[in-house]
Amino acid sequence: MNKNNPNPTRRALLQAAPAALLVSTFPSLALARAAEERRFQPQPGEWKSFDVITRVELKATGPSTVWVPLPTVDTDWQRSGTSSWSGNQTSARIGSDGKYGAKFVVAEFDGSVPPVLEVVSRVQTRDRAVDWTKPAHRLAAEETAQWLAPTDLLPTDGIVKKTALQIVAGARTDVEKVQRIFDWIVINTFREPKVPGCGVGDIKAMLETGNLGGKCGDLNGLFVGLCRAAGIPARDVYGIRLAPSAFGYKELGGKPESLQGAQHCRAEVYLKGRGWVAMDPADVCKVMRQETAEWIKDPDHPIVVPVRKGLFGGWEGNWMGYNFAHDVRLPGYVGGKLPFLMYPQGQTGGEALDTLKPNDFKYTIKSRAI
Repeated sequence: MNKNNPNPTRRALLQAAPAALLVSTFPSLALARAAEERRFQPQPGEWKSFDVITRVELKATGPSTVWVPLPTVDTDWQRSGTSSWSGNQTSARIGSDGKYGAKFVVAEFDGSVPPVLEVVSRVQTRDRAVDWTKPAHRLAAEETAQWLAPTDLLPTDGIVKKTALQIVAGARTDVEKVQRIFDWIVINTFREPKVPGCGVGDIKAMLETGNLGGKCGDLNGLFVGLCRAAGIPARDVYGIRLAPSAFGYKELGGKPESLQGAQHCRAEVYLKGRGWVAMDPADVCKVMRQETAEWIKDPDHPIVVPVRKGLFGGWEGNWMGYNFAHDVRLPGYVGGKLPFLMYPQGQTGGEALDTLKPNDFKYTIKSRAI
């Protein structure tokens, strides 16, 4: 395998997939021409600065609590700055989950007036792409253990382990193993628009039932779980799209004036000698399902190929990460553990509110380029 171009041939890709392939379709000439004009090739460049404004307004009249996630990721592709808040809360502070370092504003309201909380966070992002020729730092032993460990919804034994070993059988390097798993996700899973929010990410249930449809929390969660089960450190990065895509893909961007629903998790794998490498097979599936009027069922379709190649090792910097946290316990939250934290959360009268139901939980998120 050419380490400067780790994408396998179509024949190798087919051999790596134990499940049935999706049916192919033939692109029209117009679509092919459009795809030739759009190139998804993120390259590290200038930093972009944003203010991200999250505003929560509850109808509740009793004592209430609101939690708003804060960007806490600091890497060579994101710088998380300061956050401030305002509203009619009786108290507010920054809390943390304790294990993964996820942070959030937790605000208390006495119920004398309908709760209102606005949080403003400054963040800088930039495009990201791995340099396959450049060595990187070595992951510490405790970090390796953390990013190989199972979580409540991402087990690494049983059917997850069995599936992972089937996919990577015969692969000689970690890069090849990850490529096999990435392509298996693209070929065998699919974006299901009807799934609420970003999905749940119960990967054992997905494999046991054979229902491989979902959204980013499901598809990238399955990718991460399979990588861990194959012995490769991996993690989800939970965040939100902040701006339209500069590469012409409508499904890979957000509308700055209305970002509620633009939450999106990405994935990373740690490759020896390369460091943390960007991955996002779920967005490849999103382009296949929703970028055009018809569902594209061929991963070699000219609309799909640029993102299939670009999202193996790269991201566009129109997105920010909140955290890497799984199985999140919010202090005082009565709804139990959350599988991840990238949506505001709230409760009133001792009952958790459904953040995906606007009638129960009203919030807006906007971004402002600086």
